[in-house]
Amino acid sequence: MRAVVTRVSRADITINGEKGGSIGKGLLVLLGINHNDTEKECKYLAEKCVGLRIFEDENGKMNKELKDFGGEIMLVSNFTLYADCSHGKRPSFINAARPEQAIPLYEKFKGFLKDSGINLVTGEFGADMQIDHVNDGPVTIIMDTDEMQRSKKNGN
Repeated sequence: MRAVVTRVSRADITINGEKGGSIGKGLLVLLGINHNDTEKECKYLAEKCVGLRIFEDENGKMNKELKDFGGEIMLVSNFTLYADCSHGKRPSFINAARPEQAIPLYEKFKGFLKDSGINLVTGEFGADMQIDHVNDGPVTIIMDTDEMQRSKKNGN
């Protein structure tokens, strides 16, 4: 499972031409689901997103998480995070989970975020979406559960 997490001062989403929702200060999370992912990766990555201490405290240090100031999350599914561009010029998406597997995992991920008590706005799986956001910092972090698990095993 992969997430591109962007610290935003605001974000708005349009879904199939209709206003879908907006958030103030918080995180825009683009979520890609791999065909090998399970509920375990959903829970792990959702907890990581909610607990990221990437918001500035009174001393200007990245030391606060969403709960510290009532921050929000906008979650958007994005299978293109699993693009393989190693051959030719047209990406392959063979590593992205098919909708029949990805949708239930996306819903689980959404559930874990909701259970955390953070205000959540979501996109619509498989819809045409446009996201307008202001990257605050800019701060953008890429998290990949496979890489994070390898790092844990190696003691990092």
